[in-house]
Amino acid sequence: MPKVAAMSDVRTSKFLALILRHKPEAVGIALDPEGWADVGDLLAGMKRNGHALTFDALANIVETNSKRRYAFNDDRTKIRAVQGHSRPVDVGLAPVTPPGRLYHGTVERFIGSIREKGLIRGTRLHVHLSADRESAALVGKRRGQPIVLTVDSGTMAERRHVFYLSENGVWLTEHVPVGFIVAWR
Repeated sequence: MPKVAAMSDVRTSKFLALILRHKPEAVGIALDPEGWADVGDLLAGMKRNGHALTFDALANIVETNSKRRYAFNDDRTKIRAVQGHSRPVDVGLAPVTPPGRLYHGTVERFIGSIREKGLIRGTRLHVHLSADRESAALVGKRRGQPIVLTVDSGTMAERRHVFYLSENGVWLTEHVPVGFIVAWR
């Protein structure tokens, strides 16, 4: 049974997200075209930047992260974020037909923009969608009182919008036009 992550594990996990999704240069490393970082280089870079971490502690974060944000390669010499990148990487996702409805968690301050532009990817490579309302509510709750939007992903797919399913169960697409948002609560 996985142990509950300590607060320092949460901070470290967030720092890992920054490095592996957005700014590997923050610790002096690079990601390969598929988003992989060398584990030894990552650990050394984190140590140089005041975030000393053992391989076992890193493995614990990968294995116990509730959102399963990270993955090792088969021999555990490389690590990457499985989705959420703002850098161009190819994590090898193949297009998948989505369920008829997907959900997006947000907060009130973004509703005006969403009503105007739909769901946009912003600085990330994709818009993130959840398979159930509860997961979407948890995403929205990180920023305040959540609002869960329902997306008619089935019709989007019929109209040739492409969807991907990440290793950790997050649905991804480039954009959700306003007309495919069918419920706003």
